[in-house]
Amino acid sequence: MKAIKTEKAPAAIGPYSQAIEVNGFVFASGQIPINPATGEFVEGGIKEQTRQALNNAREIMRAAGLDLNNVIKTSVMLADIKYFGEMNEVYAEFFNEPYPARSAFAVKDLPKGALVEVECIAAK
Repeated sequence: MKAIKTEKAPAAIGPYSQAIEVNGFVFASGQIPINPATGEFVEGGIKEQTRQALNNAREIMRAAGLDLNNVIKTSVMLADIKYFGEMNEVYAEFFNEPYPARSAFAVKDLPKGALVEVECIAAK
């Protein structure tokens, strides 16, 4: 088991790793829309937050020597299901066919009041 860490994505805000590599798979922790350069949320709404969360996920994949084409499964948590359509528009900018398997659902709350959180599983 190997921890993956990069300064190009936000540092963990608790006792967890940005990602763990094991047996040819990379399990990335959920990414919220924190700009790693400022430590703050990006300005804007769900589209901007989705874009930042996915940029953070991409940087973690890069730190593991992969890219988003290696992602086989994502989970998208939304603060409100009304954001699904706008999130999906931005999500489509980051992934190509064959698209990863995905779960998307609304949750009661997300860390720091985020509108979206995205986690990824990738294969080498």
